[in-house]
Amino acid sequence: MPRLKGFRYPREVIAYAVWAYHRFALSTAAVEDLLAERGVLVSREAIRLWVYRFGWHFADCIRCDRPRPNDKWHVDEVVLTIRSQKHWLWRAIDVDGDVLDILVQTRRNAKAAKRVFKRLVASFGEPRVVITGKLRSYIKPIKTLAPCADHRAHKSLINAIEVSHRPTRKRAKILSKFKSHRQVQRFLSPYDQINLIFRPHQYQLSAASYRHARSDAFSLWAAKTAETAEITA
Repeated sequence: MPRLKGFRYPREVIAYAVWAYHRFALSTAAVEDLLAERGVLVSREAIRLWVYRFGWHFADCIRCDRPRPNDKWHVDEVVLTIRSQKHWLWRAIDVDGDVLDILVQTRRNAKAAKRVFKRLVASFGEPRVVITGKLRSYIKPIKTLAPCADHRAHKSLINAIEVSHRPTRKRAKILSKFKSHRQVQRFLSPYDQINLIFRPHQYQLSAASYRHARSDAFSLWAAKTAETAEITA
């Protein structure tokens, strides 16, 4: 297998490490053991560098290839403790459960909400419906940036996005809690996009449809692996 310029191992090995790390919620030590069983001896630090450098490449490719999201959005924020300080992870998904964007901020106010919606509207246009919790900081940004949107604020309507938060909490435990604001943003942005294609809503699909979706995901991953040479030139 051809090697990438400046890297010891072929791109297929690097892509496999990135895929296993994100798909199965593994630690770098676990990925190291998987590669060692296949005769690939690599350190945890090298795997960590692969994940951070190439995870963004795969995530950007997935964003470009996916169809336009639904115009009904769910937006919510969840608290994260980073070095004994509270931070807020703002997440937006569409009605199908696909993650639109995530943003880590130190505040939970109207200014922070406006920053989230500004990014969303710039990327996807104005929504038809926005569903949030009862935080009043959402009201003004939505009226300003999406004046035609139907804003529905009710705690019982955000169950879908609460489910979307669960993998983040699971990963925080595996990573022994997040160490920095930058680490959270750098990790979760690719993580959500990669799991978007490898974790379809299996409970909504027949066995044949799920296998077809999985086959498409592997084909897409192989195609994007072949493109990694371009980002190392």
